[in-house]
Parts: sequence; C-alpha cells; structure tokens
Amino acid sequence: MSTTKTMSTKRNALGRGLSALLENANTDITSNRFEGDGKVVGAIANIEISKIETNPFQPRTNFEEDALNELSSSIKEHGIIQPITVRKLGYDKYQLISGERRFRASQLAGLTSVPAYIRIANDQAMLEMALVENIQRENLDAIEVAISYKRLIDECSLTQEQLSQKVSKQRSTITNYLRLLKLPVEIQLAIRNGDISMGHARALISVENVDLQLDIYNKIVLNDLSVRDVEDLARGVKSEIETKSEKSSSDKKTTKASLSIEQQNAVEDLRAVFNSKVLISKESNGKGKIVIPFKSDNDLKRILDLLDA
Repeated sequence: MSTTKTMSTKRNALGRGLSALLENANTDITSNRFEGDGKVVGAIANIEISKIETNPFQPRTNFEEDALNELSSSIKEHGIIQPITVRKLGYDKYQLISGERRFRASQLAGLTSVPAYIRIANDQAMLEMALVENIQRENLDAIEVAISYKRLIDECSLTQEQLSQKVSKQRSTITNYLRLLKLPVEIQLAIRNGDISMGHARALISVENVDLQLDIYNKIVLNDLSVRDVEDLARGVKSEIETKSEKSSSDKKTTKASLSIEQQNAVEDLRAVFNSKVLISKESNGKGKIVIPFKSDNDLKRILDLLDA
C-alpha cells in the first residue's frame, strides 16, 4: 500500500470529527431501538441545533459571557469532545438535558448541529445501569471513564460519594478522573490516543497555566519523559531536559499556538505512516516544526526509508 493511500484512508476516518471518537452505540446504553430518521436511542448522533429546545427547568440561568466566548472559540478550533445529552420528545424533536453551556457555545460558534446522546423519557434507571456497566469495561481510556463519571453525576443526580459506592472506587479516584476533563483538548486527545499516561495527566493537572500545561505536554512527547520528570517540571524544579530551542529563545519569547483540526488530522496521518509519535509544534507567528522521534538506529533507518519512498 502506498504512503498516499494510507494517509488518505486515515484522513477519511478522522474527517468525521471529534464526536466520532466517542461513538459506542452497543455499550453506552441498553436500548438500541431506532427512532424516526434512524437516530438510535442511547447512541451518539449529530442533531440539528434548531431541533433542540432548552430545558425550562434548568436551574442554571447565568452563563458568564467571557467563558462562553472562550468555549465557543475552542469549539470552532477543536470541535466538541463531550457530547450534550438530549431527551427525545417526538419525531425529530429533542429537549436538552445536560450540556447547556456547550450547547450555547456551539450556537455562538455558528454550528448547525451538535453531537448528542439521545435518551427516551423514562430511562433513568436504564441509563444508570448502562453507564455503571460501561465503566467496568477494561478497554476504556481515562477520558471515556471520566465522561461516564460526569454523566452519572450530572444526569443521574449522584454525588461523588454515591458514585464511588456504585462503581466501588475511592472518592479521590472519582475526583482525579473528573479533573482530567478540565485539561486542554490537545492533552485529552493525547490521553485517548495513549500518547501520555494517567500518571502524566495527573501531574499536568497540578499546573494551573494552560500554556505551561501544553509546553510540558510537548516535552513529554518529544523527550519520552517519565511521570517523575513531569512531576518535577510541574513543581518548577529545574530540569536538564530543556530543548535547544528553549535556550535559544530565552531572549525572545514566543507564544505557542493551538493546532487546527486539519493540522491535528495531519499529525494523525503522519503517525499512521511512520508508526511513531510525530509531533507538530506551532508558534503564534506561524513558524513551527515537525518532530519524528525514533527508538533505535534500525528505527531511524526505517523512517528514512519511508521518507525516501
């Protein structure tokens, strides 16, 4: 298979957006009957925003404008990583259950549809059982577990203490998973892709500044840092692993820039082609670099052969 064909196939799979990463219709809920235009109750579907009404009993009515605008910008850049949840009211008509902040930010971003979990009117017990069962699966990544915990708390009105009893986990464990959802989207995706571990992520959570979180994340990928290394960096300990670019830029500061959806897709394409943790680092002035790590002389030769192909 040619390199072009491999990249094309990968791009087609990734082009469906972040919501495709979360589709899991067979295990997310026990009801899989079809409704109306083919949307499956319990699965994730893209639903037109115009067909979703807000919940009149939503207790939260005050949404900070700056925070909404910031979330809207993130959605424009990265898409929605956590689907909203809606209740089916009738044919092609839905009511918002949870995720109103994401829903409003999506409207500001100009989206016409959003990824959503679809629930029927009286499936509370079913949803709770399905989510708890889903969490027990061994092949879930940490972000999937965190999203399931958050859904149980938000949609089943559970406290963290009640949730810890239902899933037989310490409350501190529940808290650590939920905190993962506050990390930047790039880092959440790295957790999902297995680029960094739960230990790395927990160390990054202790860093309050988002730019520093992303900077340390780049170091993890480029230098294959251990969890202890990341903990040291998070505590501000001077490390010997500073890159040459950091040293040379000490007199002239540059700001890291987030990658667009197309650029994130390009990273995935390159990783598939080279079978390596390829990293694209971009600065606000448009400059950047592509890094292809290798594990040995033989691995380097393999990569060079691919570049010559």
